[in-house]
Amino acid sequence: MLWVKTFHIVLVTSWFAGLFYLPRIFVNLAQETDETARHRLLGMARRLYRFMHPLAILAIALGLWLWLGYGIGKGQYWMHAKLFIVLLLLIYHVLCGRILHTAQNKRRMHPHTVYRWFNEIPVVLLVLAVIFVVIKPF
Repeated sequence: MLWVKTFHIVLVTSWFAGLFYLPRIFVNLAQETDETARHRLLGMARRLYRFMHPLAILAIALGLWLWLGYGIGKGQYWMHAKLFIVLLLLIYHVLCGRILHTAQNKRRMHPHTVYRWFNEIPVVLLVLAVIFVVIKPF
């Protein structure tokens, strides 16, 4: 079980690195006027987003293994709250993909301040998830 938990933590951390960095690329894309730099940023965003998929899938699979296979958090309300956070993170991940698709198709992006605020969402969700897992408030 400790190996599963270890790799779950590593994969979640890696996935979050992408969730933190991709919106920062969106901030730069929203501000960029040079086409060459914009093309480079889009390439970075595409590669990062593609790399985030297996990280998310494996992190969630190992989390499910811990929950269903080892019974960690089964029947406890903190786990239900954490699973809701994971669902919100998946929605956030998909929204990042939609924003990237919009940027790739040269559609008008929102102002950079929107993406600066958007970038804070995974921070809040991470703090909540850690509180639910470590403190287990209910």
